[in-house]
Amino acid sequence: MNIYRKILTFSILAAAGIAAVAQVENGGVVRRRSDKEKKEEQKGGVTDRMQDFYTDSKTHEADIQYKRDIYRQLDLTKPENTPLYYPEDVIDGKQNLFRLMFGLVVDGKIPAYEYLDGREVFTDQYKINVGEMLERFDIYFQEGNGSAKNPKYIIEEADVPNTQVQNYYILEKWEFDRRSNRMKTKVEAICPVLTRYADYGGTARFPMFWVKFDALRPWLAQEYVFLSDDNNLEQYSLDDYFTLGMYDGEIYKTRNLRNLSMAQLYPDEDLLKHAQDSIDNRLRNYGKNLYVPTREEYLAQKEREEEIARAIAAGDTIPGRTMVADGDDNAEKKTVRSRRSSTTKTKKTTKTKKPKLSSSSSSSSNGNANAAKSVRRRKK
Repeated sequence: MNIYRKILTFSILAAAGIAAVAQVENGGVVRRRSDKEKKEEQKGGVTDRMQDFYTDSKTHEADIQYKRDIYRQLDLTKPENTPLYYPEDVIDGKQNLFRLMFGLVVDGKIPAYEYLDGREVFTDQYKINVGEMLERFDIYFQEGNGSAKNPKYIIEEADVPNTQVQNYYILEKWEFDRRSNRMKTKVEAICPVLTRYADYGGTARFPMFWVKFDALRPWLAQEYVFLSDDNNLEQYSLDDYFTLGMYDGEIYKTRNLRNLSMAQLYPDEDLLKHAQDSIDNRLRNYGKNLYVPTREEYLAQKEREEEIARAIAAGDTIPGRTMVADGDDNAEKKTVRSRRSSTTKTKKTTKTKKPKLSSSSSSSSNGNANAAKSVRRRKK
């Protein structure tokens, strides 16, 4: 009877443990995928879980000390931006950025928003109508089998204006988080820009629509590109390309009260370039300017500045400065010491050289008594 009781007690405890583990797993830690998510993954689509993974959490407004919206233009003729243009055609299932964005917007998988030239609002009120957008930019399409809420559009590959997109506009958000004490940079939205020949001659740019970067990231993470002609290994995705800031874009506008572009604020080209560089430097060095050095670092820096000032006043070169000697073929860098330091002479210890012993003397020193001596022949 005792054996049966022990077996019964052990089985009850084991069942209770399994139920407890199952209860913990069902409490939010483990969740089964639904049938819809499984079908989306099989089709190569994006599930809600993938979308949540690539959506960045917003910084709380109470933690934001500084914020600025920057508009950049990405010229695809620059070497750093060419990964966004190639391949021009679909090759082995790979496509460039515009084909990817255009296909997702036309298929209704991601929403697109109106281009408002500096006053972008990403709400349902400003979502574009895909059919009206296609007609506005003279893109030929056919209506497919769809509903009134979800219309379908069929566009042939030859009608996609792929080669006409030679520029992109991106909206960057720069926020300084006082909690983490660092500047955070994020691409908020991307806008493809058509370049077409105008009626009066020359070319004109037509921004098409804005697409939020977070909604586009799950698809960008699946498209890999190589960044240079020297290395053809596709080790970075388009998501890495934007999140790591591998693009080269100039600032063409900043959000301001009058909603003016940089060209309108600074008509002169030199002033425009100077303003763009100053904005870039201020954003990148904003966190460094807030850094407060410690007492030891402050005293060391002050001592260094005083030493340099005394050396310059005495007509000496700056201590520790490296210079290249003239006429040196190898262009070796030589360190220039101050005159003050050269006055102090170091004592050099002279070493006495020991005379070298010849082979004959060494052989005689071995105590070889029967060694034959050389006799010079004399003429008789």
